[in-house]
Amino acid sequence: MDFALGDEQRDIRDTVRKFVATELLPREPEFLRRGEPGLPRDELRELQLKARAFGFWGLSTPQEYGGMALPAVTRSLIQTELATTCVPFRFGGDAANILFHGDEAQRAGYLVPTIEGERLGCFALTEPGAGSDAGAITTSARRDGDDWVINGQKTFITHGHDADYAIVFAVTDAAQRGITAFLVDRSAGWTSTPIPTMGSWHEPATLFFDDVRVPATAVLGEVHRGFELAMRWVGSGRHAIAAQCVGIAERCLRMAVDYAGIRRTFGKVLGSNQAIQWMIADSETELEAGRWLALRAAWDTDRGADARHAGAMAKLYCTGMVGRVVDRALQIHGGMGYTRELPLEWWYRAVRVTRIFEGTDEVQRMILSRDLLRGHTRIGGHLA
Repeated sequence: MDFALGDEQRDIRDTVRKFVATELLPREPEFLRRGEPGLPRDELRELQLKARAFGFWGLSTPQEYGGMALPAVTRSLIQTELATTCVPFRFGGDAANILFHGDEAQRAGYLVPTIEGERLGCFALTEPGAGSDAGAITTSARRDGDDWVINGQKTFITHGHDADYAIVFAVTDAAQRGITAFLVDRSAGWTSTPIPTMGSWHEPATLFFDDVRVPATAVLGEVHRGFELAMRWVGSGRHAIAAQCVGIAERCLRMAVDYAGIRRTFGKVLGSNQAIQWMIADSETELEAGRWLALRAAWDTDRGADARHAGAMAKLYCTGMVGRVVDRALQIHGGMGYTRELPLEWWYRAVRVTRIFEGTDEVQRMILSRDLLRGHTRIGGHLA
């Protein structure tokens, strides 16, 4: 069993690390002073174009669409490096995987412009009464001649206030719980209201659909089969969230170790205190465990295995781990860690949402226990 990175993986990781050091880390002080949850769209676009010059565009996008089609393990390494700064950057050129299920006209009108960064979409599934229980949505779409008329409300939709279009899931057959996916331009008449949050969740929004009319060509995939499409997308990013948590924890632990080595209290360096040493040792141990869980889930994805079990485990553990590591790092820094001079207080707020979106802790535990109790996975059998 070889755990070493390949030459290409190492080169890509080092290139991303250089991009973070030269383009993102210098922006941290100004970003922290602004106190905003994300980057303005024009600033993000500028950075994405610089990244494209580095050779990074469409990390998961097929090469036929101008992407890199990188394996999940390599993408996991990239996500870890990007997360070592609090500047919330993502590479351009990727679109929701669900858009690849569109017909030729939909790919031309939505997929390609999204890949090129010309359009921004959002995934509109969650509702006020349907979060973890996504099948309980009530937003409806009724047929009216050749059109569909959509009514309902979506909430906590990432990028929902900035999006040019939404991928909307609506009930089209109440008796059979048939759900259909629609591509709905903002110009069709839906509105949005941003939701202020405590951390890094970049301006989620509530979306309102009041007799929004769309043509039959707006249906993405098959009528009444949209929920299956949604479930293919939901959970696909859990190993990426785990990798991001690893990156945040790495930076926080590094900061804690550096500070403990220079800060003097009561005539000696802070790191000579056993209480501090144990915080550092526990953080390193948990971080290492999280790193391998995240990479394992990505590896399962690359080899074509069912990665839901490994992804659930990685997300459950890493999102809890990063909260503990950030908390210890802030404690080691004392009052300085609580100020906006450092990114620790920002991360302290930001990481909390990772235990909620893309499936709550409780949902991950439900998945893991269900797999074991139904015999779908042996105890430790996910390693086979």
